[in-house]
Amino acid sequence: MGMLRTPHYLPFLDGPAIMAPKLRPIDEGAWLTPDTEAEVWLEEKHRLMVAQRDQVFARAGDWPIDAAEEAAGLVLSTQSSAPLENAVFTPIERAASTVSDDLCVMVPRDGQFVLGAASLCAPTFWSLAENIAKPLSGLHSLLPQGGTELSSRINRIFSGLQAGPVLERFNWTVQLGGERFTPSSEPMKRALAELNEKDTASDLFLRVERQTIRKLPETGAVLFTIRICVDPLAPILADGQTKEQFAQAWRSTEEDVAAYKGWSHYQHAIDWLLASA
Repeated sequence: MGMLRTPHYLPFLDGPAIMAPKLRPIDEGAWLTPDTEAEVWLEEKHRLMVAQRDQVFARAGDWPIDAAEEAAGLVLSTQSSAPLENAVFTPIERAASTVSDDLCVMVPRDGQFVLGAASLCAPTFWSLAENIAKPLSGLHSLLPQGGTELSSRINRIFSGLQAGPVLERFNWTVQLGGERFTPSSEPMKRALAELNEKDTASDLFLRVERQTIRKLPETGAVLFTIRICVDPLAPILADGQTKEQFAQAWRSTEEDVAAYKGWSHYQHAIDWLLASA
């Protein structure tokens, strides 16, 4: 990970982890810039895009070429760096190579929005191959209560969104180690079984998802971006007030949300970390 840095986003300062969208408008100029993760992630992202393309890029069988190209053009219009060139790359992959963010194109079909194409190099315990072409209801099926209410709310937001505004939200969790390409949590669970509380606590990381959505004016699709930030948790909690706010957010998170995030696996290590000086 190199030298420690000051994390750019600490969403637990705003309260417990929740599933509600909690979107807020941001200036268009702040959509993808500054790219807080480019220095620490783009090189590895490029390697994944080439070496493991079948795991980090997918498109529906009748994939929305026009929507994906519109999304790619919008991203590229904000970037000064040249995209990574590869003979097999699609426009959305070329665009994704210029930013640390993952790019997902959601297209309207039969009253729902469907994941039509995506370049997703930093999945949070989620398989792109298993989820491409699914509607929102399918993408959220493993969430608490089956994600039914959340899917309906997001579908309404996507449908009502106008071209122009950019909406932003944050999601957060903890994980063992600093990996960003994590399609499964199983390797972490196996590693946890071999560590004591102190060693687990020293290798805990805060994982933040900075998500944005914006409507594409020509096709009516929605471009969903995900920027993953991963930082060691212990240094973040070295400040007493920050530690207290984290503890409050952790303890006040609803049980079903904590269970979905797998927090029980980390509880003893979190307790140790919060109790340490």
